[in-house]
Amino acid sequence: MSALLPHSFALDVAARRLSLDPRDPTFLQDPYPAYAAIQAVASMVYWEQLGQWCVFRYEDVDQLLRDRRFGREILHLTTRDALGWPDPPAHTRDFDAVDAHSLLEREPPTHTRLRSLINRAFGPRRVAQLRPAIEALAHALIDDFPSTPFDLIEAYATPIPVRIIARLLGVSEAMAPALLAWSHRMVAMYGVGRTQAVEEDANAAAAEFSAWLRDLVAERRHAPGDDLLSLLIAAEDGGARLSEPELVSTAILLLNAGHEATVHALGNAVHAALTQCDAAERMDLVRDEGQVARFVEEALRYRPPLHLFKRYVLEPLSWDGVDLPQGAQIAVLLGAAGRDPRVNVDPHRFDPTRLRPAHVSFGAGIHYCVGAPLARLELQVALQTLFQRCPTLALADVPRVQDSWHFHGLERLLVTRG
Repeated sequence: MSALLPHSFALDVAARRLSLDPRDPTFLQDPYPAYAAIQAVASMVYWEQLGQWCVFRYEDVDQLLRDRRFGREILHLTTRDALGWPDPPAHTRDFDAVDAHSLLEREPPTHTRLRSLINRAFGPRRVAQLRPAIEALAHALIDDFPSTPFDLIEAYATPIPVRIIARLLGVSEAMAPALLAWSHRMVAMYGVGRTQAVEEDANAAAAEFSAWLRDLVAERRHAPGDDLLSLLIAAEDGGARLSEPELVSTAILLLNAGHEATVHALGNAVHAALTQCDAAERMDLVRDEGQVARFVEEALRYRPPLHLFKRYVLEPLSWDGVDLPQGAQIAVLLGAAGRDPRVNVDPHRFDPTRLRPAHVSFGAGIHYCVGAPLARLELQVALQTLFQRCPTLALADVPRVQDSWHFHGLERLLVTRG
């Protein structure tokens, strides 16, 4: 691991205060030296530029994600006035409406009801049935690889998850570019230092996507099929069903969360295979399904696609000696947790044979990613097929990490078939 710390990095150990520009170019390209420097002296520090306490060590991240005193929403327990919050801005009304009904943003009992209904339509058996479709898509994309250098993110990592989501929803793959554009515009809301222009564009994308989905829901109610949206419409638990706003939010969540993270995870994994593994280790991915599964888990640990996630403090409490009031936000550094030497030996070395690498790339607790089985399947099939068909795949340029620290992925991955 490079020992180079970002120029903006300053850590006051006694005060547990971190000053670090999350858009510092050095940090963006390689955040792990900074994570290691923090983990060596503390688990929890106050990150001044984010304006909140952040947790870096694996054990604390894992425990906090499972601790029911922290949650994804707070207004089910108190009011904006009590927290001193201003009214929500009018220019994000449509985006906020999607969030208000999202499984990711709710706590029990609403979360319990939503998760139960979604699991009925999106269980492991249905996901496993997608393997032939993912394999066929991977082969078709590889058939179109040019003989000259090309961007693997654009040609392979991006189309696989978005086209599979389109198939799950039962819509034409011709809709994939529109789905992708809506997703990119919406997830820009989660970036550091977003502007009002970004917020307005994300809001417009949410309005457009929601309107399209409401029309699609109406079609499926009239003529249901065997697609995921039809199954979600029909899913019932004790007489309860998903409302239309919940159906719309669920479909958007499946695309935005599933697509963005999987694209980056696949790009990061291929990059690791090309830079951290020899030819024999890459061929093990082709021959051994157990090995490709281990490789995927190590890739998720080594360079996870999502580096930060937030929780609200649901009740006044003390964590790691810090008193936290109700309504405060705390961030867990998923990207740092997997590099913690307390749980992974030699954590900055990529080891494709590492047994049960400890990581929290899919979260933990009740908000553990509902799409994790699909993401793992897509990653395993895509990697195995890629190196089966392209055993001499090679880098054609040194890739750079994109300017989006929380979603940690490559701008492009220029390769040749070899």
